[in-house]
Amino acid sequence: MKKKLSIALIGIFVLLLAACGGKDEKEDTIKVGATSTPHAEILEKAKPILEDEGIKLEIEEYQDYNLPNDDVANGDIDANFHQHIPYLEQTNKDTGYDLVNIGEIHIEPMGIYSKNIKSKDDIKKGTEVIMSRSVADHGRVLTLFEDKGLIKLKDGIDKDNAEIKDIKENKLDLKFKAEVDPGLQPEIYEKEKDALVAINTNYAIKAGLEPKEDSIIIEDDDSPYVNIIATTKENKDDKNLKELVKVLHSKEIQDFINKEYNGAVVPVKGE
Repeated sequence: MKKKLSIALIGIFVLLLAACGGKDEKEDTIKVGATSTPHAEILEKAKPILEDEGIKLEIEEYQDYNLPNDDVANGDIDANFHQHIPYLEQTNKDTGYDLVNIGEIHIEPMGIYSKNIKSKDDIKKGTEVIMSRSVADHGRVLTLFEDKGLIKLKDGIDKDNAEIKDIKENKLDLKFKAEVDPGLQPEIYEKEKDALVAINTNYAIKAGLEPKEDSIIIEDDDSPYVNIIATTKENKDDKNLKELVKVLHSKEIQDFINKEYNGAVVPVKGE
């Protein structure tokens, strides 16, 4: 009788240990959504470093810019890594979400590409400029064209939120259009050979383009469009997400970014 009781107690003890272990593992697992290039690649590099700290990182890859924010808001993932600050702000405005930035990680300088136009000086009058339909990038592209002396925007406007209607001077009569999803821009670049196409760097890299070499216009490395880790207000102080940001700011990850992307992705130093 005593032997049977001892075996039963051991069994209960083992089950309790397993239950506790499962609970700890769940608590120390974070699920982060990311677009494939470069975000998921950078997270893959961070995964073993986090494991050494007892944190399991699960990476959910996306090809769409909208879904990662939807899934964070819905609680399907803990955080995401795919967007810059103006995009997050626009998403919150459009959806009523209250997502927050918990860490600035890197900059992806925006480039303007063309198959047949080889330099800024070769741009002809009436050339078509194809931006994506992502409103958060319109001011970014228009400001880049203004910085390069190709257009002038109206005085007194918030240039981060500039629209095509805010152009006040356009000597080359450039035809700006914004009708295509961001991920389709590399295909437009291949088809519309005489146009100028604004391509987000993550999609440019994925399509085999070298932003520093293949673009005819590119933002400076001090672009304010910093890519971030975003989560809900409820999770902003989560210790595992804070550790993720710390790892992404580490010298090991910053060295990896500099070496892997050759200036197309520029790491931001942590505080």
